[in-house]
Amino acid sequence: MAKVLIVEDDATIRTGILRALAARGHVVVPAGTALDGLKLAVAEAPDVVLLDLGLPDLDGREALRMLRAVSQVPVIVVTARRTEGEMVRALDAGADDYVVKPYGAEQIDARIRAVLRRTSPPDQDRDPAVEADGVRVDPRARTATLDGTALELTPREFDLLHFLVSRAGEVVSKRELLTEVWQVPYTAADKTVDVHLSWLRRKLGETAQDPRRIHTVRRVGVRYGLST
Repeated sequence: MAKVLIVEDDATIRTGILRALAARGHVVVPAGTALDGLKLAVAEAPDVVLLDLGLPDLDGREALRMLRAVSQVPVIVVTARRTEGEMVRALDAGADDYVVKPYGAEQIDARIRAVLRRTSPPDQDRDPAVEADGVRVDPRARTATLDGTALELTPREFDLLHFLVSRAGEVVSKRELLTEVWQVPYTAADKTVDVHLSWLRRKLGETAQDPRRIHTVRRVGVRYGLST
């Protein structure tokens, strides 16, 4: 199991998560403020951080930026802030996942397992590089290029692009993307896929209104590939 740092100012919520995760075999380190969380992130070297945004001493996004300056530990934001704008800003600050309160213990445990699988070192005997329509993705080196120019991608954007390029020409549903890339159950209200597709399109120099490689197939999903 994992060592999990919980940064949550609500003692009731913090204790509830701690007990639920400890019962599932995780080692849990609690913190009630952003500054305590930052100190423990360095001192305890956790495998993953659960970070609330509404902290008393420092906004969670600012704490996340400070954490990213010293560590690449996976961070799952757990918050009551449910707007798409808040999600985008948290992901932009370096979050690996975003979960809206209230949530169940099973869901948060599944999110932890999924983010740890995604950030584990790749199997060097598998996952050869894939290439389609000017984009090349090498999962072993964790590099991606567009027409020979390196793309600066977050870990999640990289995984999403790798999946799309490896399935070039096929229509894949948002349910499949969330299940295969995020490795968590799909819910119709989950905007995670939409947000990451928007970010990925921007880095590929396109938009949903003017797509070149990532095309929306209405009521079905998306398809990767240059228009013919």
